[in-house]
Amino acid sequence: MARVTVEDCIDKVDNRFDLVLLAGHRARQISQGGQITVDRDNDKNPVVALREIADETLSPGDLKEDLIHSLQKHVEVDEPEAEASEQVERDEIAAPVVELGAEEGDQVSFDRMSEEDLLAGIEGLVPPEKSDDF
Repeated sequence: MARVTVEDCIDKVDNRFDLVLLAGHRARQISQGGQITVDRDNDKNPVVALREIADETLSPGDLKEDLIHSLQKHVEVDEPEAEASEQVERDEIAAPVVELGAEEGDQVSFDRMSEEDLLAGIEGLVPPEKSDDF
């Protein structure tokens, strides 16, 4: 039975901490029924995982990507930009356009307000009265 040491694997994976993470992930895969790529020789799963990394039967890059994928809880899906811009255009068409300060019967635009109109509206607000209920 051949023994695997960290020195056998460290030239394949530069960082010892990454090596521990990758070997642990691979050992979990083996315990869940993953196919091994080297002879077991009555070794336990962590030793088999280290031997696979040392013999380069598995790519450390592939193991790292698989580890990252297994830890992700939410996977973002990139949607094409064209669909998003079309949706915005449809929303703008469907929204009623009305201008502020118009008389009855005229259309008023609620999404267009000047800075002066906004400040005038804020100044017209009355602060709430303080109550001593607490």
